[in-house]
Amino acid sequence: MQKPFTLKPLMELAQHHKEAATRELGQRNKTEHDAQEKLDMLRRYRNEYQTRLQEATRVGIDPLELRNFQQFIDKLDEAIFQQRKVLEQSRVSVAQGRTEFDSTQRRLKSYTTLQDRHMEEQKKVEAKSEQSALDEHTGRFAAYRMQQAEEKKNHH
Repeated sequence: MQKPFTLKPLMELAQHHKEAATRELGQRNKTEHDAQEKLDMLRRYRNEYQTRLQEATRVGIDPLELRNFQQFIDKLDEAIFQQRKVLEQSRVSVAQGRTEFDSTQRRLKSYTTLQDRHMEEQKKVEAKSEQSALDEHTGRFAAYRMQQAEEKKNHH
């Protein structure tokens, strides 16, 4: 009879942690992607607005409009600066999530390796038990045959 793998509950917990770490890493990757997209959008918008300002100054613009353009571009520059910080924080978060994922992956692999060793050991124990049973049966059969031969010899 095979012994159960006593670390199975820990292995199942490690599997659960790995699945949770996978979901968390996916969410962190999405957050980073979204932050990058927002930064790219702000940069495009700033470039478009800068192009409009250049066109407006080429054809002539009054000082109030020029000041409004410049204030808006300054606000976009500040938004870009803030979004760079958000993106950097997201990248740090992804790196931490990847570290956690790798850790849970290693832990699960350790339990899997232990389970594989347990299964191999159980196969060896089972094979040894089967061999012992076969040896015993063979021994009994040989003893029976010898007894039969002896009885035949004694009757003649």
